[in-house]
Amino acid sequence: MRPSRLSLLLLLLSTAALADDAVYKCTASNGSVIYQDKPCTGTQRQQVMDMPPPGPAMPPPRAPAPAATVAPVEEAPPPPVERPPPPPQMFACVRATDGKVYLSNSGYHEPYMAPWGMLGAVQMPLAQAYGPSGGAGISAPEANRGKITPGLIASRYVWVQDQCRPLSYEETCRALRDEFDDNARKLRRAFKSDRPPLERREKELQGQLAGC
Repeated sequence: MRPSRLSLLLLLLSTAALADDAVYKCTASNGSVIYQDKPCTGTQRQQVMDMPPPGPAMPPPRAPAPAATVAPVEEAPPPPVERPPPPPQMFACVRATDGKVYLSNSGYHEPYMAPWGMLGAVQMPLAQAYGPSGGAGISAPEANRGKITPGLIASRYVWVQDQCRPLSYEETCRALRDEFDDNARKLRRAFKSDRPPLERREKELQGQLAGC
């Protein structure tokens, strides 16, 4: 099978390019065209085709750069929620002399001296307990002047101490609200000169109630 003209032309062009020589196009009288690397012979019409020297070899294509790995951005945790401090510990105390209940910030109170008749140990009125029969005299202080001696006071007074228990969380919050309401009533009725301590106490109670 004869090679085609195009195949011969490509072959000659590549050969000439490698050798840096000219390519000759030879046309015969019958119109046939031949490409060769030698001058045409006979009656062939010759056309010289100069080929440019081969350029520098093309570098191989670069491999695509690996895609940069983007580290996942970690979201910063939300700031912690600041919780208000819990309410202060409070105590319910019972007064030793009369049994009345009062609130206290301390669960301990120093012992103190109280008249024996105020404690209910002797079931009789104070006037009778301290009456003329070996007592300190009648109840009116003016009638007893000069009759009270250190021995008499020591024998009629005893050491007592109030008893306290801690309040629960609910009891503490309820007590603070009651005190806040009472302080607010006093503040509304107070003169301008009497308001500063009540206003300070109001702010203090508001801070303590924030934890309830």
